[in-house]
Amino acid sequence: MSTSPDEGSAEQPLDELIAALTVDVPDYPEPGVLFRDLTPVFADGPAFRRMVDGLAAPSASDPRAAAVAQAHGDHAGDPGFDVVVGVEARGFLLAAAVALDAGVGVVPVRKAGKLPRERIAVDYALEYGTATLELHADSIRRGDQVLIVDDVLATGGTLAATIALVEQLGGVVAAVSVVVELAALGGRERIAPHTVHALWTT
Repeated sequence: MSTSPDEGSAEQPLDELIAALTVDVPDYPEPGVLFRDLTPVFADGPAFRRMVDGLAAPSASDPRAAAVAQAHGDHAGDPGFDVVVGVEARGFLLAAAVALDAGVGVVPVRKAGKLPRERIAVDYALEYGTATLELHADSIRRGDQVLIVDDVLATGGTLAATIALVEQLGGVVAAVSVVVELAALGGRERIAPHTVHALWTT
């Protein structure tokens, strides 16, 4: 694991910064799976700030320029989405920060049995098993522009299920923002034609 970014890290490309701080954990949570541990990026204040700004600007032609504006509190413009959806569990940390930055609400997509009120559910497959995701039935209004945020795009199963939940409630997926895209696993193709914004593609 690399040390915390130095004073010059603001000039370091964001993908390089994330890659330098991320720790690869082999055979987790199952043998054969390489887990990308982003918690060191979360724990580094300047790096986390840049990561959140990048995730919040999926349609910006220059994410760094948008990040500078956001860092200085410039939220007068329309962020391009009405609500941020975060996918359990690390997506919660990211989505909450992005929503706060943009001045919009945040909605959690949770694993089965975690939501207390009326909910909708979708089953999905992932690289090391199967699971179910749920969303409160009143959490998305018809026509809402939704930014979906998660940490990693791998095979795309989790994000495809999340998109299905949002669209089942009449929401419109404005974009999907992720920190890391594992390109070889084909997740982007699985959730096409939705826009995918990845801060680091590996």
